[in-house]
Amino acid sequence: MSFFTSANKPFLIAGPCSAETREQVWQTAEGLSGMPLQLFRAGVWKPRTRPGSFEGKGEEALLWLQEVKKYFGFAITIEVAEAEHVALALKYGMDSVWIGARTTVNPFQVQHIADALKGVSIPVLVKNPVNPDVDLWQGGIERIMAAGVTDIAAVHRGFSTYKTQRSYRNQPNWIIPIELRRRFANLPIFCDPSHITGKASLVAQVAQKAMNIGFDGLMIETHVHPNEAWTDAAQQLRPSELKELLAQLIIRKEFAPEDNLELEYLRQTADNIDSEIIDLLSRRMEISAQMGDIKRQNNITAYQPDRWREILDTRCEQGYKLSLDKQYIAALWQIVHDESIKKQLELPEQKPEESA
Repeated sequence: MSFFTSANKPFLIAGPCSAETREQVWQTAEGLSGMPLQLFRAGVWKPRTRPGSFEGKGEEALLWLQEVKKYFGFAITIEVAEAEHVALALKYGMDSVWIGARTTVNPFQVQHIADALKGVSIPVLVKNPVNPDVDLWQGGIERIMAAGVTDIAAVHRGFSTYKTQRSYRNQPNWIIPIELRRRFANLPIFCDPSHITGKASLVAQVAQKAMNIGFDGLMIETHVHPNEAWTDAAQQLRPSELKELLAQLIIRKEFAPEDNLELEYLRQTADNIDSEIIDLLSRRMEISAQMGDIKRQNNITAYQPDRWREILDTRCEQGYKLSLDKQYIAALWQIVHDESIKKQLELPEQKPEESA
């Protein structure tokens, strides 16, 4: 069984964004004692956006975490961004390490960490890269796997955006961790609602959404005095607030057909409709190819802007009348139209005598 596999969901990781002082780390751990905590987290080295910000206490903080581990019995996880960090984590008996979003984005750096982990039996968490790139996330995980690490989990912490008006600090883009789950069916995936939201008041709702989707655990930043935190003060919960969140959290179970016959019937119905949609899309592409032949014979370009605008307007309006979101229809028909144009452009050129 994997270190990250827990009989009782969620697998809970909590603790301060940064280990600031011995007293702050100790008091936060004391506030978390008695909760179903699998890992106590704390940032020891902090990769900051700009110089001059608090960049962590480094090796000194590892001593504080050792004390927390010994007294409270918590397993400890810290972020590592360099091979030297891995060596120190092992030296001070850290139970797990995680690779942060700013490191996952750099394959060279991930490889350095993977090389440092070869021959080491320690659980590793890999956060998604700052940009929404599932291949890059997958690559980071595969590098750690190739090093021989068997206990690996992914952490979804959202993705950076240039938009200034936004509800969340980092956009969730839920489809990306869902795609990662498709690629790694047995990989535990946790959610970091603290970094997604950037606001303590929104952490609970995102944590619940992660549970609704079927995530395996949560990584939640928790500080004994959030307002006084040296980093990310706005997104950290007090231990009492975390306890309340856990009490209200609804855990969804995996679906088995025998659990709900009505749901299984609806699933089968949806499968049948999907099959019909695929048949219709195939027919749509056949028609597109025929239109492409006619366009070539009459020296007409494959892409017709006026016709495309007409299709988009009419399909969106038709969908709207049937309670379908216009943006959804537009995005769907953009894919259909792109494939149609691609199909027409791939048609073989006809020799003059063949079209006579």
